[in-house]
Amino acid sequence: MQLIACPWCGPREETEFHYGGEAHVAYPEDPQSLTDEEWARYVFYRSNPQGLFAERWCHTAGCRRWFNALRDTTTYRFHSVYRSDEQKPAIP
Repeated sequence: MQLIACPWCGPREETEFHYGGEAHVAYPEDPQSLTDEEWARYVFYRSNPQGLFAERWCHTAGCRRWFNALRDTTTYRFHSVYRSDEQKPAIP
């Protein structure tokens, strides 16, 4: 069992968390003006890199807050976690 460090609750078992997709994806300023293709690109097209990746996570079985994490997609290792209102750490 892997431990994930919630920024508010501390380390907890991974089963308490829910993956929320790529972090730092800006919501469109005027979604009503988007074409169907532009809206589909916003909703469905995301990066899928091998290596470190910024993701959103929710501590669903704990404080129920969202936070961001830098996780290595090849090893599943979490390198850092940070609150949504904090800057993304530099990727080594």
